[in-house]
Amino acid sequence: MKWDSIKTIAIFGLSDNPERDSNKVAKYFLENGYNIIPINPNCTEIFGIKCYSSIEDIPNELSNEIDMVDIFRRSEFVLPIVEFIVNNKNKFKNLKVIWMQEGVSDKRAFDLASENGFEVIMNSCAKKEHFKLEFKL
Repeated sequence: MKWDSIKTIAIFGLSDNPERDSNKVAKYFLENGYNIIPINPNCTEIFGIKCYSSIEDIPNELSNEIDMVDIFRRSEFVLPIVEFIVNNKNKFKNLKVIWMQEGVSDKRAFDLASENGFEVIMNSCAKKEHFKLEFKL
């Protein structure tokens, strides 16, 4: 995973509750210079950034900027997200990485994304991995 090629991260299941892990991870990435695109059907904005109800609602000009998706959804909801991305690759021209947070894994989604040229990481915290690399831990 090359963090220097990542600028914009779409975060599925981003919560507006500061106590939730998704919120802490998003805040960390914002504080470290990344752009985020919140995806949560129950919010209109998070951190002052427009929140989208689903991946389908992200406008094409914005979806083309996404370098990584970070998924904070239960494992059973991952495959439809990955299927949409694979079936709409022209909408996600810069997307390189599909990341499933700790506790999130789906072998079928992993295989589908990998077979379609995406780097896939499962059951791992993006914030922890980024922090380790930044501080050489």
